[in-house]
Amino acid sequence: MLTAQRKKLILSRLAAEGQIVAKDLAHELATSEDTIRRDLRELAEAGKLQRVHGGALPSSVAVADLGVREQVSHKDKSELGRAGASMIRPKQVVILDGGTTAWQVARHLAPDLRATIVTHSPTVAVEAAKQPYVEIIMLGGRLFRHSMVNVGAALIEAASRLRADIYFMGVTGVHPKTGLTTGDAEEAAVKHALYERAAETIVLASAEKLMAASPFEIVPCEDISLLVVPHKTPDRMVRTLRAGGVKVERARSKAT
Repeated sequence: MLTAQRKKLILSRLAAEGQIVAKDLAHELATSEDTIRRDLRELAEAGKLQRVHGGALPSSVAVADLGVREQVSHKDKSELGRAGASMIRPKQVVILDGGTTAWQVARHLAPDLRATIVTHSPTVAVEAAKQPYVEIIMLGGRLFRHSMVNVGAALIEAASRLRADIYFMGVTGVHPKTGLTTGDAEEAAVKHALYERAAETIVLASAEKLMAASPFEIVPCEDISLLVVPHKTPDRMVRTLRAGGVKVERARSKAT
């Protein structure tokens, strides 16, 4: 089989099965594991998949910059934003991550909500500030333009003084094997620090993030309180995620 044919098969299998085991595929194709690993490496370099020990997983398209992500799964993210906003109770201290889904949470905050929103995202802070009774606390640092969030040691040090009720964590990948992941090491460190300062951590994950992986782990899936997924998420995927130890709920559609 030609290299191009193998690569096409690998991507087709990833789409259908959600993972590639290099040893098994090498045996099936009567080729060497080195050949398969080379194919996986080249596909990873092209951004087509995420290599893991023993094989590969789908690469999350959510690692693109904010402008691109604003065009992806818009309906899902609006649905998830409503779900997240409905979980916030009066007088709570809520850490709201950066990203397009977090922005939707801020957009759907109740007009009469009296709560404190802590965020390291300028765009999320501006949106949340449209609600007159919400107090906004900004965590400062170096602006990471790719995601339009602040990062760095100063931010992590400031976060160490927080005691939050809920952290809505943004991720680019959710997979039982690789955990909750993101595409930048410094972002992953910030997210982990914020996770440690909240009584509960909730992840709102649109379809392109599910069963996908990015290079940097934040925490294992089972360590969060709740994963909320779009209401149209296939039953098989929900069962797989639950089997990985995470509590999963579907967001309600606007119609319901």
